Parts: sequence; C-alpha cells; structure tokens
Amino acid sequence: MLKIKKFVFSPFSENTFVLWDEVNSDACVVDPGCSNESEENELAEFIHEKKLNIKYLINTHCHIDHIFGNAFIKANYKPIYLAPEKDVFLLEKAEEQAELFGMSIKKSPAPDKFITENENIKLGDYFGKYLYTPGHTPGEFCLYFETEKMCITGDVLFKEGIGRTDLWGGNYNTLMQSINKKLLTLAEDVTIYPGHGEFSTIGYEKNNNSFLL
Repeated sequence: MLKIKKFVFSPFSENTFVLWDEVNSDACVVDPGCSNESEENELAEFIHEKKLNIKYLINTHCHIDHIFGNAFIKANYKPIYLAPEKDVFLLEKAEEQAELFGMSIKKSPAPDKFITENENIKLGDYFGKYLYTPGHTPGEFCLYFETEKMCITGDVLFKEGIGRTDLWGGNYNTLMQSINKKLLTLAEDVTIYPGHGEFSTIGYEKNNNSFLL
C-alpha cells in the first residue's frame, strides 16, 4: 500500500508530505517546509521510526515555504532532488524571498534533475505522474498516483481555494487553465493533498469551490 503522511511546518503552515511503499519502504519527501531544528527533528524522527529509504526529494514549486528543508533532506538522506526548471530563479532568490518575511533560509542545493511530464516517479510498485500546472509559479507540477487516486496539488488547488497569483511568476489565467485542463479532468474520487490546509477531492471542489463555479 502507498502511504502518505502530512506535516504542517513553518509560520506559513505549509504541508510537507512523505510518501512511501509500505512493503519495501521506498519513500519521497515532497515540499519539505521544515524551517527550524525542531521541525527537522520531527521529520527525521518519523523517517527513522518507519525505517524509510528516502529516494527522492521533490519540489512541486520553489516558493520558500516549500523549500525550507531542501538542504536538510539532501544532506541527511542523499536523495535524487527534482524540481521544476522554470522555478530555478526562485531557488536562486530564496534568501531574497526569505528576507521579505524577516526570515532566513539554508541555501538549497541545485536540482539533480528537472521534472517533466515525460518521466514518472517509482516508489516500490507504485508509479506517479507529473502534471504540469503553472500559474501559481511558472514551473509548478502536481504529482498524481492514478491507481491510488491521490494527487499532491502543491499551491495550485486547495480545499475551496486556489493558489495565489500575485507572487513572483504568478498568472491567474494560466492557473485557471492548469486547474481546468489538468486537475478537473481527473476522476471525482481522486483525493487532493494541497500545500496548505485540508485534504479534499476533485468532485468536492467541482461542486463547492467558488473559484471554479
């Protein structure tokens, strides 16, 4: 079974996800938002307790609240680090982003590979697809496990909300196109795991999200 665990980190209340195959413990960390030593320890303790093999570090996009823990994860677990190529400018400006909020951030490593829709992620017997969903940032991707009916939606689609488009690289029309073409075409019983807030389903958002009605 493919398992998922949510952590809520940083003053931004960002959702960090750990996914793993329960049989062989292959795992990935998506959008590590741990912004201090206490949060790093919380995440590390869980990984140790579950005896997880962290194969991948994935950023859906590269705003600071989703990359605070990149350096920590990469240094401690040596995973393959994947991020959107069009968001590299945000990685490079991470310290500048943090300063705007009166915060500091450990310098993120450069991605080992760029995410594309032509590649899958494999965790044990489970395959995830990358869905290119720009608009909140120029490069954002969602991560979709079709057989498990799970989709990590980053800051594209939330429960009863959508991603902001007034930040660096945001574009409202592009975001709505991404949601309509890439997410709302998924099965209604697909569970969405957004970058902030509670879980939802595609069907619930179609019927209740005022931004989509």
